[in-house]
Amino acid sequence: QVRLVESGGGLVQAGGSLRLSCAASGSMFSVNAMAWYRQAPGKQRDLIAIITGDGGTKYADPVKGRFTISRDNAKKTVYLQMNDLKSEDTAAYYCRYGTTNFWGQGTQDTVSS
Repeated sequence: QVRLVESGGGLVQAGGSLRLSCAASGSMFSVNAMAWYRQAPGKQRDLIAIITGDGGTKYADPVKGRFTISRDNAKKTVYLQMNDLKSEDTAAYYCRYGTTNFWGQGTQDTVSS
């Protein structure tokens, strides 16, 4: 069983930054990929960033160059640093444990223009 707890969302002005955290329970955290998704109102949930157990990363085009995913295996935590935020980044953000059905509860990020 895995539990994911997210934090760090909120309201920010366009051009600002936010850092999301996702703390995980479970003994296999360090070997599993972790991912961040987001879902805007009325839209599907999209993958935006993924980090493998050995630190390899990939990003969706809309966030490439602005967002950075990282992990601290000792703390069993994955982060999403979001810079130069735009109004279109407004969404609920979710972390996911690999490709499993273990998801965080979601954190709302709102970017005001």
